[in-house]
Amino acid sequence: MNQRPIADESLFPQANAVLRDALSSQQIVGAVVLIARDGQIVHQRAAGWLDREARRPMREDAIFRLSSLTKPIVSATALALVERGVIHLDDTLQRWLPSLRLRTADGKAATITLRQLLTHTAGLDYGFFQTTGGPYHVARVSDGLADAGLGIDEQLRRLAAVPLSFAPGTVWRYSVGLDVLGEVLARAAGQTLPALVRRYVCDPLHMHDTAFTVRDAERLATPYADGTPPPRMADLHEVTFIEGLAGIRFAPSRIFHSRSYASGGAGMAGSAPDFMRFLLAIANGGGPILQRESARAMMQNQIGPLRIDVEPTRSWGFGFGGAVLLNRDLAGERRSNGTWRWGGVYGHHWFVDPGRSLAVTVMTNTAMTGMSSRFTEDLQAAIYAAL
Repeated sequence: MNQRPIADESLFPQANAVLRDALSSQQIVGAVVLIARDGQIVHQRAAGWLDREARRPMREDAIFRLSSLTKPIVSATALALVERGVIHLDDTLQRWLPSLRLRTADGKAATITLRQLLTHTAGLDYGFFQTTGGPYHVARVSDGLADAGLGIDEQLRRLAAVPLSFAPGTVWRYSVGLDVLGEVLARAAGQTLPALVRRYVCDPLHMHDTAFTVRDAERLATPYADGTPPPRMADLHEVTFIEGLAGIRFAPSRIFHSRSYASGGAGMAGSAPDFMRFLLAIANGGGPILQRESARAMMQNQIGPLRIDVEPTRSWGFGFGGAVLLNRDLAGERRSNGTWRWGGVYGHHWFVDPGRSLAVTVMTNTAMTGMSSRFTEDLQAAIYAAL
């Protein structure tokens, strides 16, 4: 797999222009953009600042806090364990975590499957989708982005104190489900989640910069938050997400605290080339980490008639690790039906459009403009205009 551009950057002149404009207008501080066609990287660009205050320029091999880019990697690890018979998607949560007793709002014990944890249909939630006085905030349930030093046993204890937001299998709701699943994987396999991810995904794909720890702090991108100019994140920083709901709490130092639980939903760090290598492996049939059937399942709708609740057109289903476009016309999308995509609140977004043999990875150090904003829309438009 070619990890360097195989074509001149003039293939995507407008993509470069969008990136320059976003930097000059101080929408973002720094970014790495990778574009692949037919399984090979054809465009690779680093621009802006790795650390603005220290005047250190962005670099192609920069390491970023991945936030929810963690989810597809952990999802692939789960499917690798399914292939080996260690777990099954229809196993109940109770089989592997019998002490975690989750209940519905009426107090009844809930039966949750590993498939529901993977697809965010288990009845769990995220605190940033609730009000400041919501149940997750009262119980201090972590979103996996802050709360440095919090262990998984305490996280599960807090989670058990809160009723489910809905009956399992009835609603799609973005959630801490991958955090719970991460502990299931660890107990089922008898290894830590970081060890499993390294064994089944990162090592086979030579993703040497991707882990639940930072292996080279000199290349770690300094995180910034939305603003003009974007402010450097404090050690505990809150960013508004949805008006009227609680903001997202970030603790950039969390990844350096060895006692912080390995958040299967948000806890990893890694580079854009590593993540593109992962996307291309899945898009090309899973080798060497998954069988073709499992790789295809990641990019296919797994939630039946349900739709993800953060898209107003209800045109997106959900696979394993990312959303799946089901109706491009209704969504007003230029991307093909079957496109698989997601993002990360530290400022990243990615997608795989199999209909155009296209994969895109964009990592920025600016939350949350790099995930969802006019910048991301303009960049996508520029890429498709060049095809």
